[in-house]
Amino acid sequence: MRRNRRAGAGNAAIPTERITRAILLIRGQKVILDTDLAVLYEVETKALNRAVKRNVGRFPPDFMFELTKDEAERLRCQFGTSKRGGRRYRPYAFTEQGVAMLSGVLHSRRAVRVNIEIMRAFVQLRQMLSSHADLARKLEALEKKYDAQFKVVFDAIRELTTPPAPPKRRIGFIE
Repeated sequence: MRRNRRAGAGNAAIPTERITRAILLIRGQKVILDTDLAVLYEVETKALNRAVKRNVGRFPPDFMFELTKDEAERLRCQFGTSKRGGRRYRPYAFTEQGVAMLSGVLHSRRAVRVNIEIMRAFVQLRQMLSSHADLARKLEALEKKYDAQFKVVFDAIRELTTPPAPPKRRIGFIE
């Protein structure tokens, strides 16, 4: 009986929006920070990083990198955290490939389920960006084809198709 309850624990689906909010653009790469991954995997950040360090050969620089002091400081300022509380070391950023590698390092069913959802979120993000790029190319072709008389229309369409700025992450407890 006890075993069944444990097997069902943590089976709730992870909302894609929760994952996409965790994806950041750092050094021109889409990444998720170790703290956000730890929350998704329902483990402590230090436990996640220990597992990674035990398997460091699986995480080359294009899979995972440590943020520089300046990058960490900019993130800290962006999210409004204090210097006193929080981390004593710089965060690690995991690319899509690094996140995929984590399922082999973290030996839990939850890690596998979370990784599947994260991969889906990365694919969905790529598809959205691709469709916006296709639309921008088509709009540019139409703009070249027609005179300046439609410039106002094209400008309005371009403004409507430009993706909004990413939402700021909420500070505090998230339920």
